Amino acid sequence: MGRVKLNFAGLKVDFCDREKGIEQALDWAEKGTWYPIVVYGPEGCGKTAWLKQAAELLREKKYEVVYVNPIQREYLAHTDVREIAKRFAEIAVKASGSVEAELAYMAFNAARELVRLRKRRVAVLVDDAFQPIGLGKAAAYVKSLLGLIEYPPESYERIIALAATSEGVTKREIGRHRWAELRAMWNMPKEGFKQLYEQISGPKPPFEEAWRLTGGNPDVLRRLYQAKWSVNDVVKGLIASKRLDTLTPSLSAEEREWLAEAVEDPDTLLARERIPLMDKLVELNLVVDAVPRRESWLWVDQPPPEKDLELGIGRHVAWQTPIHREAVRRALEEAAA
Repeated sequence: MGRVKLNFAGLKVDFCDREKGIEQALDWAEKGTWYPIVVYGPEGCGKTAWLKQAAELLREKKYEVVYVNPIQREYLAHTDVREIAKRFAEIAVKASGSVEAELAYMAFNAARELVRLRKRRVAVLVDDAFQPIGLGKAAAYVKSLLGLIEYPPESYERIIALAATSEGVTKREIGRHRWAELRAMWNMPKEGFKQLYEQISGPKPPFEEAWRLTGGNPDVLRRLYQAKWSVNDVVKGLIASKRLDTLTPSLSAEEREWLAEAVEDPDTLLARERIPLMDKLVELNLVVDAVPRRESWLWVDQPPPEKDLELGIGRHVAWQTPIHREAVRRALEEAAA
């Protein structure tokens, strides 16, 4: 299997680790997917890298592959149907504000067209498409993918439909229906993360320090690298982007106490009166709620440990990364000052 090259803060790095996740993709390549597989997990945990590697793997397995990341206006069309690649290119260069949604729907339309043209193996991989099409249409989009599998325009040998999202709210909306299989993905396991860390040249903190700061999240590692390893700058940036400087003052004194307790142990959010606070944190992509049991079939690649409070991982609720937790801690301190 060829390893794809990925952009990482101006560097070109090889796809690394996720061996179990690749094995799962191989298994789907042999069987197809009976339902769309919707993969969710922390922002920047590596879902995009995994999908791109899966696209390469499926191409090698003689699939006609469509991959799209509407937010990045990025697409791949591994097919000999030139009209499909041409249509993607025409949409991607538009200046219109609806481009992202058009690309998302084009992925489905392209896959349907490939089936109609009697392509025997078709894979459609959709990366973070639910934000541009809107929460209200996310479940309908997944239902359309299911319809392609169950009611295709022509017979086929195998179809694979994979979608990924970082949004906890979207995951809840899709999970309300039975139109997809939800699979969680966590940040990279330690050994795989070390492979990525070692591809970064120049001065850098010791690996164990990088691990404690990121919890294995590639995007946080990228942010630290771009900030010349200034934890303070990355934390300040996260506070600003998540608007934590306005969230914490808006909370009641009791809610701030609950939040401070959650910084130490996120599972403390699982109390009836604290659920609205947890929902706010989920909406801001700060925590992941309803973390599945650590049974392998519920996860893409390796699940997180059962509990690791040093990294902010509880049994049922987890901070997306240690840096997310640190940003909340800092915002609480500033609100109390």
